[in-house]
Amino acid sequence: MTTYENFKFDVDADGIALAVWDMPGRSMNVLSQSSMADIASIIETIMSDDKIKGAILTSGKAAFCAGADLSMMGGQAGGSGAGSKEDRVKAMYEGNLAFNMLLRRLETCGKPIVAAINGVALGGGLEVTLACHYRVVADNPKIQLGLPEAKVGLLPGGGGTQRLPRLIGAMAALPLILQGTALDPQKALKAGIVHKVVPAAELIDAAKAWLKEGLAQPKVKLGKKGPEVYAIAIQPWDREGYRIPGGGPHDRNGGSVFTMGNATLHKTTHGNFPAQQYIMSCVYEGLQVPMEAGLRIETRYFTKLLMDPRSKAMIRSLFLSMQELGKGARRPANVPAFTVKKLGILGAGMMGAGIAYVSAQAGMDVVLLDTDQANAEKGKAYSEKLLAKSIERGKTTKEKADALLARIKPTTNYDDLKGADLIIEAVFESREIKAEVTKKAEPMIAAGGIYGSNTSTLPITGLAEAAKKPEDFIGIHFFSPVDKMQLVEIIVGKRTSQETLAKAMDYVKQIRKTPIVVNDSRGFYTSRCFGTYVGEGLAMLAEGIKPAIIENVGRMTGMPMAPLALNDEVSLDLAYKVREQTKKDLGDKYVSGPADKLIEKMVVELGRVGKKAGKGFYDYPADGKKKLWTGLAELAKTHKDIEDVEVDELKKRFLYIQALEAARCFEEGVVTDVRDADVGAIIGWGFAPWTGGPLSLIDMVGVKAFVETCDNLAQKYGERFKPNKLLRDMAEKGDTFYARFAPEKAAA
Repeated sequence: MTTYENFKFDVDADGIALAVWDMPGRSMNVLSQSSMADIASIIETIMSDDKIKGAILTSGKAAFCAGADLSMMGGQAGGSGAGSKEDRVKAMYEGNLAFNMLLRRLETCGKPIVAAINGVALGGGLEVTLACHYRVVADNPKIQLGLPEAKVGLLPGGGGTQRLPRLIGAMAALPLILQGTALDPQKALKAGIVHKVVPAAELIDAAKAWLKEGLAQPKVKLGKKGPEVYAIAIQPWDREGYRIPGGGPHDRNGGSVFTMGNATLHKTTHGNFPAQQYIMSCVYEGLQVPMEAGLRIETRYFTKLLMDPRSKAMIRSLFLSMQELGKGARRPANVPAFTVKKLGILGAGMMGAGIAYVSAQAGMDVVLLDTDQANAEKGKAYSEKLLAKSIERGKTTKEKADALLARIKPTTNYDDLKGADLIIEAVFESREIKAEVTKKAEPMIAAGGIYGSNTSTLPITGLAEAAKKPEDFIGIHFFSPVDKMQLVEIIVGKRTSQETLAKAMDYVKQIRKTPIVVNDSRGFYTSRCFGTYVGEGLAMLAEGIKPAIIENVGRMTGMPMAPLALNDEVSLDLAYKVREQTKKDLGDKYVSGPADKLIEKMVVELGRVGKKAGKGFYDYPADGKKKLWTGLAELAKTHKDIEDVEVDELKKRFLYIQALEAARCFEEGVVTDVRDADVGAIIGWGFAPWTGGPLSLIDMVGVKAFVETCDNLAQKYGERFKPNKLLRDMAEKGDTFYARFAPEKAAA
């Protein structure tokens, strides 16, 4: 047996080599400089050793390969480093091309290579398998196969845009690459990405069986003047007479894929995401030329993408920062690990029911309490519905679903909460109601346990006044729907202890979500910033801008939903009640917004409170799609059509008002880590992902230019656009958020 740094390599009596990828000190294999060097050495060994007839590539870890080491990519992105920009770009291109040509050498080595995929193969991991001549995968629905690079602002840079379309056709491949979709083994088999799915115990035997069958066949000429090689060692696209499945870009059927695809892409991304546009170009241009030329085209676009500041910001926020926060980067040190075994939830509404599901899914015993047993049972029924769908889709079994449901106890009895390690209050946004349930539930907490409130707006310090131990009281703000939303906003009150913070973060880690940590204030961070987006949409409506323009421009910025539609989703009466509570709390200090009267009229006079009532800014007919309420034209006196507005200015208003509020939160110490600000914005309320987050957007625009634009907007539309002192100071000094407040500098 030969041992490489990252591989174990052995050859059996039949001449079949087994390369087992098992990187030391890592939970998963990744494509790094050292692992790629090993792959290069293994290829040369396979080619030069006559005893080796074929090879199997598999993994010694639970996953096959999680992809490229994106921390390395993060350093490349933006072209940072020594030397001239041209030298850096050249070095980046050559380095990326070397990997592409390494995989090309693998597939043209003349000997058959099988990928025995025993676990997750994503990104570069899948690209390695696509360069193999046969792919057999373990029959495990948890295994994911895909090219997710587009989700973090990249494109597949190891031949993925060239091999996958050549393998299954552009029509089937493009949606998978553009959306970063991952498939389980059975779906990958159906799509034609893998050749066979077998039980995990039979994986290597199935790979050997295919090799032995193929090796028993006569060799064939590789091209008219090429050497004789095993027939099974020739990729489909290297065979004579090969045709792209479904046709190429200039075929009648194949051409329509790109014509329609490009239109659909622009409709969905509005030109905000360079990765998706470059992916389309890679596939379109690459399929017209031989493989080597296609790989060079892909590498050029990959390098160009790494130089784009949008890509750099997305990699940093959506991968590096998210990974760091998920691993507990913000958790206080020197606090022992805390495990929630029993969880109490007060309130079995939508939020409480969702929290119950994800917590029971993590193995906790959950007590779901409401004032009425029927409501409590209804809260548990939410989990039943989700599990029924999972069973139908083959993602779980009835036995596992029954076991999860058995962990959720619906009740009206506070005594059932006794011994809970954590109690989360998720009742109506009323200070009085929250105080009442806190007083009843807090005595039931186990020694060393903590109490959390799921409030989205009410200050934690004030809510903690109802608790006997305010040091054990913390905000744990979930987002709806809880089972789908990844973010949890943890709010630290003035008397919340660091130990309580650590325990809350450990709970969030248990349920496999991403925490951000913010300090107490009205609206905290996410609700406060999110409110500016929907508020700006209402302000535009009050100015007389036609609703359709407002909604379309909102989507054009990259926000997931249009502002008026989003108002309807969260409900107008909730926004109205929060404003009324805020007015009551602030008194003379309350500053009314341009849309306050509009919201009051919609809720109080017209009863149009949003989607839940079937009427808000939109009408929701039972037999059709929602549509904008025609009465808005008269209500808001809308008269400004598309020729009366500057679309670019409207887009800036939507994005800049949110970024400005994020900067204010940073200055006020509500949010203290740039990672929390950017990651929380993207996965919390859907802030345009192409920006990398609101603080990244300010850095990308340039603080000075951002301040100047905000000053101009303030003159036109009011004080809400006035830049804060921190931004003015940064503009004067030429600072950026990530240069001045990088996490390592904050730690120092």
